[in-house]
Formats: sequence, structure tokens, C-alpha cells
Amino acid sequence: MKAILKYSIFILFSIVVITSISPTSTFANTDESASKIRITEWQLHPGNDEDSKSPPADGWMTVKENEKEPVLPKGTSSLWVRIELPLITQSHAGLLVSKAYAQNVFAYLNGEIVYETNRNHSYDVNRFVIPIERTSTNETLYIHLVNHTGNIGIAGLVIGEYSKLYRTMLMSDVDNIILGTAFIFIAALMFICMIFLKRIHVSGWKSLSLIIFSIGCMLIFYSPFLYMVNEKCGWLYATGFDLSSNLFLPALFFFLETFFGKGKFGIIRIFKIYALGSMILSSIGLILNIMTNNAFYSLYYSVATILFVLGVLGGCSIVIGVLVVHCFKKNRDAIILSAGLSFFILFAVADIIQYYSLSKNYEFVYWKWGTVCFVFTLVVMLGRQIVIGFEKVVTYSRQLEIFNNELQRSEKMDMISQLAASVAHEVRNPLQVTRGFLQLLEEKSGSNKEKNYMLLAINELDRASEIITDFLTFAKPQLEHVSVLNIANEFKHIGTILIPLANMQGGQIRLNIPDHLQIHGNSSKFKQAFINMIKNSIEALKNEGRIDISGYMEGNRVVICIKDNGEGMTESELAKLGEPYYSNKSKGTGLGLMVTFSIIEVMQGDITFKSQKGIGTEVTITFPTA
Repeated sequence: MKAILKYSIFILFSIVVITSISPTSTFANTDESASKIRITEWQLHPGNDEDSKSPPADGWMTVKENEKEPVLPKGTSSLWVRIELPLITQSHAGLLVSKAYAQNVFAYLNGEIVYETNRNHSYDVNRFVIPIERTSTNETLYIHLVNHTGNIGIAGLVIGEYSKLYRTMLMSDVDNIILGTAFIFIAALMFICMIFLKRIHVSGWKSLSLIIFSIGCMLIFYSPFLYMVNEKCGWLYATGFDLSSNLFLPALFFFLETFFGKGKFGIIRIFKIYALGSMILSSIGLILNIMTNNAFYSLYYSVATILFVLGVLGGCSIVIGVLVVHCFKKNRDAIILSAGLSFFILFAVADIIQYYSLSKNYEFVYWKWGTVCFVFTLVVMLGRQIVIGFEKVVTYSRQLEIFNNELQRSEKMDMISQLAASVAHEVRNPLQVTRGFLQLLEEKSGSNKEKNYMLLAINELDRASEIITDFLTFAKPQLEHVSVLNIANEFKHIGTILIPLANMQGGQIRLNIPDHLQIHGNSSKFKQAFINMIKNSIEALKNEGRIDISGYMEGNRVVICIKDNGEGMTESELAKLGEPYYSNKSKGTGLGLMVTFSIIEVMQGDITFKSQKGIGTEVTITFPTA
């Protein structure tokens, strides 16, 4: 899944590179630039008769390139353009019109129509090349524009070789097609990958796929490229744009609800339902309008436009409000989405500034980069959610493993506790009787050999009695006499017992316990637990062995650290410490550490082991301070 996210991000960055290197100027090289003739002046006349094939005689208004166009009468739907052609020497020349807002376009030269296009849909952005034959004298070209969508005009007129102009016209919009196709490809890839996702991630993944898909479709269907290549299917492209724009807002709010919930007063969910209802109503109206051959186009266009505008304004307000609230709460997803939205707004503002600084003779380019940034942030948000979910699963698995180990250990402890409580006393009594009779027999025995046998039997009975005592200690670990223990004083007594034993092993014990450390506990149990642990360290010592025992405060807990440079243990051996009957010693019963763990647990302490084979072991025990 991470590989898929990386691949998607790589594609998005590739899109940025592609869109930045795609041709945006009229001609790319010097030779072509030298052969072009740019028209810098033409005349306009708002015609009243849309069906007229003859241009008006007078009343023309002169327009110069890069200057403000004259204000046309309100409701103008027919516009004539008159262009005085210069001397043309190319045998296959043409006039490139970079942009014309019109549904129907008619071009006349020498009274004959040389170009014509008719549209039965609302998309009114045109790019076209008008073929012009070689002229020996100046001639006049008339272009008649008809548009019922409320916007009409012409810009960017260049004369040159027809084939080169036509190639330039096609290439000027290929970046939109590449960008939109890449988005659709990513969306399709994400849809396919949903079968590998867990249910918890499907909602966000699906809504993000729909967002990317709708943006890709809008980029493709709004580009003039398709309308130039196949004018007959223009109604299909316009329908595709309407459907994809209807899909965008519901998908966006489904995505936002996945990350930020319903919102205060359920505002995100309410607007999501509004966007979904608006999409359904607009789509039904669009289908009915197509089936009735645009009989209800005006009604559909008005209602759909109002719903869309309200959706955009309301949606932007809600998104900004939600992002502000969550950014103040330091929500990382909100910060990431705010950054993407800021980049989109920044690029859009740059386009608007260019648009007005060039007297509206400018085609928006930068907003595409803003779209890429916005989609990229959505991908990052979803990627973060999946990674966080994966980390939660890993953490949960580790906690579950620890819990299972603790549960198994607890079950073993309970089993031994019950066993100890039920048989320990009954076993100790016959052992004591047997020991007494063996002592009598040993005193009356005449030979040394028999005495040695008796002493050996008595020693083994004493060892069995010690094991029974450990069982009883484990079975009843509660502290009968609890008092405030001074750790330094307790370890002085422990040192008195164990320092000679360490010296006999060729090692030494060094104590570094401050006098102010105090805890609540039972003195005898405390000594028993630490004597068990320090004896284990002494038995693990080699030549010139050393055991360092230190104590200090850490917050509201007392920390005691026992560190030796003995044999050490492997990770597998560490994992088994405290289990009944597990011991590294040849004559060990495995009950000593089990009892130690039980005592420390009753005293509300924690114990951890660190060890490396051949280096040594470190035991850290913490208790609540008194």
C-alpha cells in the first residue's frame, strides 16, 4: 500500500513537470516566430440579426490588442469582427484565433464563407484556424460570432503558415488533457486498490478517488482540445463536465467527514447531504434536458447554476471554518489541507492578477499547479491516516502479545498458588517428623558411613522444606506488617549477609544508596526479595566480579538498580525469568525469582531486566515513595 501511495505521489510530481514544459507560446522557435504576423487592431460591431450573413455597413468600433475592449450593449448575442488582412505571401496561410467566446462562428472572405462551426451545447470557448489564400492586395476578413450564454468576444489573432498554426492550436491545450488523464488514471488505480484495504480505510480512499476522478474529468472536458478535434461530440463533453462538477462537492465533503467527523451541530454532514441532493437534482435535470433536445435548457441552466454557486460559496465557508477551528487545535490533517488550499488560492490569485493586468487577454495557467498541490495534500492526508492506522495495529499487536504473556504467567501463578496453598502444610508436617527420627537414628548410629547417610538425608529434607517455604511465600505474598522502610538501612543489613558471600566468589559489592530514600513495605519480605536477586548476581560472577547497587529518586518513585558484570543472559532466557521451575542454575528450582516478583508486585513495585551474554545483567526496581 505504501508503494501505491509513493507511485501516486510520483505521478503527481510528474504532472507538474509536464504541465510546466508544455508549449504555451504561439511559436516555439525563431524561424516560426519570424514568419508570423500578429494582428494588433480590428473592428467590432454588435449585430442585431443573428442570422444575417452580411456585415453591417457602419457603426464599427476599433479595438487594439492589450487595450480595454469597448463595452457592448447588455444582452448582446451577435458580434461582427472586421480584420484588415496584410499582404500574405504564403501559399497555405491561416489566421489563428487563440480565443473566441461563441457557440456559432462564421468567417467570410471575399463574400464567401471560409470557416463555420455550430454548437448545440453551452460550451462557448473556441480556438480555430481560418484558412486564407495568398493575397496580392489588402483584403477584409469578417468573422460573425453568435452566443446565447452571455459572454461574447475575440482575442489573440495571428497570421502564419496554416499547418504550423494548427499544430500550435492543438498543443496549447494538450497539457490539460495530460493532467486530466493522469488524474483519472490515479483515480482508477485507487479504485482497484480498494479491494486490498480494510473496511476502516475504504470510505476515505473511495471519496478521495472520486475527488481526483472528478477533477480529472473537469480538466479534460473544459479544455477546448476535444471540441476542436471532434466538434460533433461537443454535447457529450459538455454533459461530462456538468456531471463531473456535480460529483466534486459531495466527494469532497464525504472526505472531510472521514477526517473531521460531523462537525459542530453536524454542519459537515448537513452540507454533505445538500451537495449529494444537489448532484442528484442537477443530474436528473441534465438527463431530462438531453432527452427533450434542450427544451428546458434555460430552466436547467438557471437552477443548476444557483445550486452550484450556493454549494461552492457554502462549501468554501464551511471548509475554511472547519480548517480554522481544527488548526487552532493543532490538528495535523487540518494544517496539511490548509497548506494545499492556500497554494491553490495563491495560484488562482496569480492567474487573476495576470488576467486583469493584460486587459483580460490572458488564459489561466497557474491554477492547474494549484489543483495538483490541493490533490497532493489530500493524498498526504489519506496516506497519514493509513500509516497511523497501521502503527495502531502494530502497537495493539504488541500490547496484545504482552497481555497474553502476562495472562499466561498469571494463570501459572494462580495454578501454583492453589497447589501451594492446598498441599504445602500437609507436606511440611511429615517432613518434620521424618527429620526428627533421622536425627535420632543419626545419634544412635555406630558407623561413620551410616551417619553420613543420615546427614545427607537430613540435608535433602531441609532443602525440601525450603522449597515448601518458598511455595508458602508465593501462595501468601500479602504484607502482614507494613511500615516505612529506609532503603539505606535495609541494604546495610543485606550487605552484612551477602558481602562475605561475594568475597568468597572473588567478587565485591559496592553500595551507593542515599539516606533519604523511603518506601512502604515489609522489612523481611523486602530483604528476601533483594537477597534472592543479589545471590543470583553473585553466582553469575566470574573472576574480579563486581556488583553495583545504587538508588535514586525519579519523580515520585524510588529507583533501585543492581548491576553486575557476570555471565549475562540471552533474550530468550530473559523472557522466561519469573516462570515457575525455570532456572539457569543446575540445582535451582526456579521458585526464587518467582517469589521475588510476587513480593515486588505486592509492594506496588515494577521490575525490569537488561542483559547481554558475556557482559552482565542490570535489574531496575521502582517503588512508590513513602
